[in-house]
Amino acid sequence: MAEQKPSESRRKPAASREDRLKSALKANLARRKAQARKRADGQDKNEQTES
Repeated sequence: MAEQKPSESRRKPAASREDRLKSALKANLARRKAQARKRADGQDKNEQTES
């Protein structure tokens, strides 16, 4: 059987956790930007119709 060093086995979970967090943060940021754009578009339309 091949021996695994403890440091190598610990790197993979940490790296996968960082990757998961990075992708979750990216998705959250994209969703928030889309919401902000939608709100801004809605406000612009309301301002144009009120004038």
